[in-house]
Amino acid sequence: MFEKLDVVDKRYVDLEVIMSKEGLDGREIARLSKERAAIEDIVIAYREHKALLKAQVEAKELLNTETDTELKALAKEELDQLEKSLQASSDKLIQLTLPRDPNDDKNVILEIRAGTGGEEAALFAADLLRMYIRLANRSGWKTEVLSSTSSEKGGFKEVILSIEGQKVYSRLKFESGAHRVQRVPETEAQGRVHTSAVTVAILPEADEVEIDINPADLEISLCRASGAGGQHVNKTDSAVRMVHKPTGIVVECQDERSQHKNRDRALKVMKAKLYDKARSEQDAAISAERRSQVGSGDRSEKIRTYNFPQSRVTDHRINMTLYRLDTIMDGDIGEILDGLAAYFQAELLKKELAKK
Repeated sequence: MFEKLDVVDKRYVDLEVIMSKEGLDGREIARLSKERAAIEDIVIAYREHKALLKAQVEAKELLNTETDTELKALAKEELDQLEKSLQASSDKLIQLTLPRDPNDDKNVILEIRAGTGGEEAALFAADLLRMYIRLANRSGWKTEVLSSTSSEKGGFKEVILSIEGQKVYSRLKFESGAHRVQRVPETEAQGRVHTSAVTVAILPEADEVEIDINPADLEISLCRASGAGGQHVNKTDSAVRMVHKPTGIVVECQDERSQHKNRDRALKVMKAKLYDKARSEQDAAISAERRSQVGSGDRSEKIRTYNFPQSRVTDHRINMTLYRLDTIMDGDIGEILDGLAAYFQAELLKKELAKK
């Protein structure tokens, strides 16, 4: 492992030298900065580990050569502490050098769809949209609603959101799945708690070089935007329905009054869907995991439950329960995201150690 880390350390030094030169254009600087940032944590941890190893050698020499009893005791105490620090440092290096998801730095296309529960599910879909937008605001990410289909009471049957920023996919990739809500709907006269479900899918946004769509493979039709009614429904044929004929994937965008803007948005979503499909086909394990997470939208296929009467949120994959539903629905879900990242990283570490 250390030979590989030496190579990474050398590359980090080389990048600093290259970036200090004049005449680099903005695109090249951005590329080099991104590469340096990707290995910076590993380099810092490796240099700290080497410093600990050097201190360990010095402490051993002092312990073996020192004749003063008090100094030998201090050296022994220091050596014991260094061994603990080295173990922690080694564990950290192993975690930092685990195989990285190549999509971790990508922006995402987030899809929210109402599942079981009718109008109540559509209303909760709107609540989840607000939660993710608030999370994005807290994280300094940029959001844009690409497409939406409204329900009669102001919810969403489906909504597609673009999120751009630093390590968005890395942070959100475990949000894919069925989110279950338990609460008293506004339409419930008896005050009974109903259970509904909404599905969330997190798709890494495809780069231009990764997905090249043949225009002949696309069937594009125009239609009038539909919705719950009122002044926001378009009176012209500006909505775009795009079908990728080889795969049968369908994307509809109608939020913009401009036909061209809707077409651009539909193409962006289509590329993300095709990229996700290609990625899943290349890795059967990922495909199976994603199917088990997203499911059909039935409320029994849940990854998380939001219980409003008890102000409780439970993520069933990591058995985490929090009693602060109000702050979570306001976008403060960092504790859950951290727990999920730690859990799946630990699972990956187990698999890597089992190979050795």
